[in-house]
Amino acid sequence: MEKQTDQNEAVYREQRENKVLEIEAILEKYLPAKEGYQQIIMEAMEYSLMAGGKRLRPMLMKETFTLFGGEGEIVEPFMAAMEMIHTYSLVHDDLPAMDNDEYRRGRKTTHVVYGEDMGILAGDALLNYAFETACSAFALYPESSERIGKAMGILAKKAGIYGMIGGQVVDVKETGHRIGKDVLDFIYELKTGALIESSMMIGAVLAGASEEEIRIVEQVAARVGLAFQVQDDILDVTSTSEVLGKPIHSDEKNEKTTYVTLMGIEKAGAIVEKESGEAIELLHSLPDENSYLEWLLKELIHREK
Repeated sequence: MEKQTDQNEAVYREQRENKVLEIEAILEKYLPAKEGYQQIIMEAMEYSLMAGGKRLRPMLMKETFTLFGGEGEIVEPFMAAMEMIHTYSLVHDDLPAMDNDEYRRGRKTTHVVYGEDMGILAGDALLNYAFETACSAFALYPESSERIGKAMGILAKKAGIYGMIGGQVVDVKETGHRIGKDVLDFIYELKTGALIESSMMIGAVLAGASEEEIRIVEQVAARVGLAFQVQDDILDVTSTSEVLGKPIHSDEKNEKTTYVTLMGIEKAGAIVEKESGEAIELLHSLPDENSYLEWLLKELIHREK
């Protein structure tokens, strides 16, 4: 039985490597050509976007799309757009006015390479180009305009003041202050959870899932988002910068309240287990299944880097 589990693990890991390569190809396909007087910003966009990483959000989108029987390439512009939005948030997070980090994914951050001014503009450019990219789906698949429009609404809301940006605002505002679990949950739900929710919901919408199914997917993603962020808190204390590819103890340096500072590593770990268990249980309540998606969710939540 253990040998079979190891074999399955190896198969899933190989699948993930192949899926990351497929996503990289999609990102390259939708990147703007590096030309014109403003060529430097296209270069900075590509440097930021193609810096590697797990490609978690576009992968979750595609796997949820597959879960509900989605076919074709209609999901691809949204996969690229989602990764652009996630990347812009990282570029801005790394700026001197925010976390002031010099390394991301094992290499120099965008503002260190291109300057703070171009770092700001590269983030702005990625955000705007993300919506330009997602909008291209209307022309490519006019027969699916209703689904595309609904997906656009989710993308916009979950990235904005009622989603990721809203969470980041409260995070920045409360840095250096001791906050309670209710405020911390609000930050995590929006700052981290919103884009994971958006990714999985858009995959479901584009595949034609029902309203009830989309609601369940949102709940799955919300729990995954919280578990993912709490695990990030734990790794910030227990891992190394070589393994993570970014500085450790950054939460302590920036005087941020986390689940670890609030309740300790052991209780934080219990939260990860609880939320991930509930996420998988909800996933099983859906009519169809995607064994790779289930493995991916577990792997991302219990990751070591």
